[in-house]
Amino acid sequence: MSLQQTIDQDIKSAMLSKDSAGLRGLRAIKAALLLAKTEKGAEEGISEEMEIKVLQKLVKQRKESADIYQAQNRPDLYQIENEELQVIETYLPQQMDRVAITTHIKDAIARTGAVSMKDMGKVMGIVNKELSGKADGKTISEVVKELLG
Repeated sequence: MSLQQTIDQDIKSAMLSKDSAGLRGLRAIKAALLLAKTEKGAEEGISEEMEIKVLQKLVKQRKESADIYQAQNRPDLYQIENEELQVIETYLPQQMDRVAITTHIKDAIARTGAVSMKDMGKVMGIVNKELSGKADGKTISEVVKELLG
């Protein structure tokens, strides 16, 4: 079953169980996937990789909004963003922890022969491709800077 079909089924379940937080998150996912499908130059269907990128974008947006609401002392809006964030994250693949990311990056540095910050682009290109959907780009960047810096 595709992600789109899973989301449709889960929306029905959330409606029946009157889960408003789940329903908001699921509707956001459905809207983002429909938008990605209808974008200019998009293929008939969207790939699993593209679905993951869409979900990651939604997670990043929710995190940024939640941080802003927390800074502005708006616990009501912060809670809404956090609830939606939790729903969206359930559809993403399991994220790697920092130790696993560091190990993978050390391996990539060894393979590319990187020795300084000048080689960061080389390492980032390889690691981002290999860990796509499994790790946050911000975390990857921080670890690469620590190891090359």
